[in-house]
Amino acid sequence: MIVLDGIYYALALAGAGGVVCWLAGPWFAAPLWLLALFCLYFFRDPDRTIPDGPVAVAPADGKVVAVQAETPRVNRISIFLNIFDVHVNRTPVAGTIRTVEYRCGSFHVASKEQCSTDNEQNVVTVQGEGSPVVFKQIAGLIARRIVFTKKVGDRVATGDRIGLIRFGSRMDVLLGPEWEIVVKPGDRVSAGSSVIARRREPTHGA
Repeated sequence: MIVLDGIYYALALAGAGGVVCWLAGPWFAAPLWLLALFCLYFFRDPDRTIPDGPVAVAPADGKVVAVQAETPRVNRISIFLNIFDVHVNRTPVAGTIRTVEYRCGSFHVASKEQCSTDNEQNVVTVQGEGSPVVFKQIAGLIARRIVFTKKVGDRVATGDRIGLIRFGSRMDVLLGPEWEIVVKPGDRVSAGSSVIARRREPTHGA
């Protein structure tokens, strides 16, 4: 499956290539046709098998670049997407979308730590079972267009598609102490199918 944006880009580039081919020949048109093919590849949207149980899944394809404490009670998992990763984003947990906050910002390279606070981003809070989970769609050096297809009040299932970020980007997930993180920096994850954390069993009588 291909995201509709990719089809539009590919058609536009292929059409421009056709014009260039007619005016100057196929060798001059070849770069545009190659870009059209790349757009189809970049905007691919494969189906994923969503795991069952009290888990949080990766919201994006990519490489885990950070697992660290954001505050004394909140841990952050950061995932870097290069231009060859699938860029369709998914919700890490099921629940109701409680808040959506767009923040203007810079466009540093998305693998840098400062991106989590400084870059343009869309911050989403999902009220899941027992506690909220926050995730961020963060624009990178090239990406200047964050797409979010849900709205406040929408119900989402674990691994539901919720938008995309065009070209290189980053996604952060903020989890409370009730979650046991099971990934580490350097791990490769797939949106919707890779488990990044498991909900701890509640301690009764504590």
